[in-house]
Amino acid sequence: MKEYTENELKTKAEAYCAKTERCPFEVEQKLIQWGADEEMTSRILASLVKDRFIDTARYCKAFVRDKYRFARWGKNKIAQALRMKRLPAEDIRIGLEEIDEDEYDRMLRETLAQKEKQVTGKNDYECAMKLIRFAVSRGFTLDEVKRYIRQASEDEYLD
Repeated sequence: MKEYTENELKTKAEAYCAKTERCPFEVEQKLIQWGADEEMTSRILASLVKDRFIDTARYCKAFVRDKYRFARWGKNKIAQALRMKRLPAEDIRIGLEEIDEDEYDRMLRETLAQKEKQVTGKNDYECAMKLIRFAVSRGFTLDEVKRYIRQASEDEYLD
């Protein structure tokens, strides 16, 4: 494996960060993989933060937006993924505030309606439990899911 100077590593890290939003943890892992020691890694990270190649609040907002719009994750799963990247709780909270509640509810309804077509069970209770397990595994709270299921069953009786 080639050994890099600190300047070469800094340039590589800048290019790595320029491609897409990165969090400090991801960049730190990459620097270690490239052979940087602890002191060098912290100096390079500080430089990247100072030059705004890394911005944890910006990263959280982008991550939240992508995961709830494209991957259709719920808030719990998004927050857990951000915590695993060792991001500050305040930045995670600010990122989650980016979620438009109406869009979030609509996305949950659409996701569950789509899944409901695929779910089979012996009775309505079993189907509802499968839907709940699915949605909770996607990061939605039990209350959010129950509200949808209750609303869907009320709509059924109105038809």
